[in-house]
Amino acid sequence: MKTRYSAIFLLAFIFFSCAELEQLARQTLEENKPLTQSEIIGGLKEALIVGTNKSVDILGVTDGYYKDEMVKILLPPEADIIVDNIGRVPGGKQLLDDVLLRINRAAEDAVSEAKPIFVNSIKSMTINDAVGILRGENNAATMYLHRTTYDGLYNLYRPKIQTSLDKKLVGNVSTSQSWNTLTSRWNELANSLVGQVAGLKPVETNLDEYLTGKALDGLFLKIEDEEKLIRKDPAARTTALLKRVFGSADS
Repeated sequence: MKTRYSAIFLLAFIFFSCAELEQLARQTLEENKPLTQSEIIGGLKEALIVGTNKSVDILGVTDGYYKDEMVKILLPPEADIIVDNIGRVPGGKQLLDDVLLRINRAAEDAVSEAKPIFVNSIKSMTINDAVGILRGENNAATMYLHRTTYDGLYNLYRPKIQTSLDKKLVGNVSTSQSWNTLTSRWNELANSLVGQVAGLKPVETNLDEYLTGKALDGLFLKIEDEEKLIRKDPAARTTALLKRVFGSADS
């Protein structure tokens, strides 16, 4: 009797093992099949959604821009004269800190509304777009998003940055007014005969345009970091489809 049960157990083990092997073989063959168009598009869409969502979440919290030195928004180089001499103005250091904080807070507020713009772009991706991204450089997906979303994001960010710049902070004067006063006076000097002889150049920077551009530079920098991570680190590929699509690109 004992021998009989042992034989039954052995047969069951053998058949069970064969079934597992067959399943493993089918899975291996399936994984080695060429990628379909739907898989390529699906994998790239997943990657872009993962990357953009994570980037937005990182920047959209308090101090997401302000305390990240890689993306923190500063005044343009033409304002260095203000920064370098701000200590001569009573309360000037606090004024400058307030301006920079508000600018970065505006960007943190704006980025939280960026997800739908990315989703619309991702949904419209074609197979040619997807193949080009998959076989392209480490930032090919970021460049695709930059090309297809920049205008929409710019229109989202700029009013928020402008609102921050228009707030009257000290002495009933806003950052925009201070900037315009500074550049107007400088340009008068630069355009005068004395200024031309001295080789001075007028400042043409539009502050809200400049700062909006810097805010978007920071957003796309974060997206590029996430894209490179998914391409290079298998552990960052959080779904089976991402592993299959980007695994094929590895090989």
